[in-house]
Amino acid sequence: MLLTNLFLIGLGLLPGLVWLIFYLREDTRHPEPRKLIFYTFLAGALVTVFVLQFQYQIHLGITSGGLHPYGIVSFLFLAVVEEVFKFLAVYLVVSRRKEFDEPIDAMIYMVVAALGFATVENVASVFNAGGVFPSPGPIETTILRFVGATLLHTLSSGLVGYYWGKALAKGKKPLKAIAGGLLLATLLHAFFNFLIIRSEPIALPLIFLLFFALFVLSDFEKLKRVSP
Repeated sequence: MLLTNLFLIGLGLLPGLVWLIFYLREDTRHPEPRKLIFYTFLAGALVTVFVLQFQYQIHLGITSGGLHPYGIVSFLFLAVVEEVFKFLAVYLVVSRRKEFDEPIDAMIYMVVAALGFATVENVASVFNAGGVFPSPGPIETTILRFVGATLLHTLSSGLVGYYWGKALAKGKKPLKAIAGGLLLATLLHAFFNFLIIRSEPIALPLIFLLFFALFVLSDFEKLKRVSP
């Protein structure tokens, strides 16, 4: 049992760690302190506790109000809670640190917090998939979350980081830009979740996500060019 649990935990950690390595390669010119990366990842993981509480209350309100629990309104409310709390994790832990000194840092730290958040979800999802090794259920779940939900979190939070960083590069107060980024991130997040529930085959939402990833990776390049 212990070995099985360790195996499942390892599977749940894998997508976040792989994407973390990928995204940190976008900041090789002035890499961020590993300790601060860890704190941000941990903060993103910890806010899941608050998100679950808010989302539970939202679910109760939606169902008692007669709305469909898997409708677009529900997805919008649930998505905005996740996006706001991932942003708060970065804002509270990193934004006032002296290491937060380049526009690209906003994207990096937002993605790292998103991966912390997604990793908690991944571990829970792998355990929920059940099965005893070598059952394919947890493995299939890991693969789907690697190209699906985990990537989604990095892209939506990356959008917030891009607008935040762009405002910093222009010397503007970032509040309005962050609000715009949160709006776009919420729409992306909700639309993907809606596609996952309502569309067949599952390849359609994954193709949509991979297509959108091209734009976010382009945003990384834009901020790198304006970072000192």
